[in-house]
Amino acid sequence: MGGVKKKTLSSTKATGQQPSDGTNKPKKDETKPQIKSQKHKSSVLIEDINDVSILRGMKAITVQSISKVLGVKISIANNYIRNLESKGTVKFIGGYSGHKIYSFNNS
Repeated sequence: MGGVKKKTLSSTKATGQQPSDGTNKPKKDETKPQIKSQKHKSSVLIEDINDVSILRGMKAITVQSISKVLGVKISIANNYIRNLESKGTVKFIGGYSGHKIYSFNNS
């Protein structure tokens, strides 16, 4: 298509330039300083939350809503809901494709 063409050897000799093979370019490792990134571990023990009154006010309990209310990651909220479901505090009422909806169990 378009772009810069590679010059022939005869034209580079006439101008006095050396052909560029890409050997004079600096490597990527040399141009950027090495920065070690520290991964932040999120260690929240959600089992310590014994206040279930937060769930009673919700019309439909979803993983996303619990994550938003408690201010934790969705994976942690998902584990919390599974824990509550195994205890019988909430029950599964519907949902599809991983978007499960729960309700507070009154009994």
